[in-house]
Amino acid sequence: MNDQQGSNRISSGVIAAVSASVIAVSGGVAWFASQSNKTPVPSNSSNPSQTIQKPGQPSTATQPNEKPAQVYWLKPQNKNIALAPQPIEVAANQPNVALEKAFQALLEGPSKSTDSTTTIPKGTKLLGLRVKGDEVHVNLSDSFTSGGGSTSMVGRVGQVVYTASSLNPKAKVYIDVNGKPLDVLGGEGVELQQPLTRESFDKNYPL
Repeated sequence: MNDQQGSNRISSGVIAAVSASVIAVSGGVAWFASQSNKTPVPSNSSNPSQTIQKPGQPSTATQPNEKPAQVYWLKPQNKNIALAPQPIEVAANQPNVALEKAFQALLEGPSKSTDSTTTIPKGTKLLGLRVKGDEVHVNLSDSFTSGGGSTSMVGRVGQVVYTASSLNPKAKVYIDVNGKPLDVLGGEGVELQQPLTRESFDKNYPL
């Protein structure tokens, strides 16, 4: 009888110890699981100047501006001749580039499908072009001075002056031929008072 009671006490003690161990282990597993589910939050304290650009956020990079340079042709108007512009859109940041493109088109001549004309001789080449402040310096080959009478000479000068000042109508235009200032144009001796502006051309060299 006593052996049976002692056996029961031992069995009860073992069961209690095992239960306590199970409870302790279960609690530890639950605590570990709860800690594992917490997502660590990264800190930018090591690099406070770092910024992140959101998707779709517009870029602050600047885009090239389009410079609306113009080429000027000659067109009959009543009994006179008028300078007529032809816009040329050129994507460029520098006015030099836009005007160079305009002069390339000018020296190639107008298309045959229009009634526009030019008195600039074929074969004339652009040797240089420089924009400095409100000044435009144009250097042309010597073919520019060949052939034609006074009306032809005045017409081609007007084309150069107006094309060169298409980005800045107040610009002062200097015309050189082979690197030398053009003072007298053609065999009839059309004298040029440089620098030329649109205002001075219209006043002193009417078409």
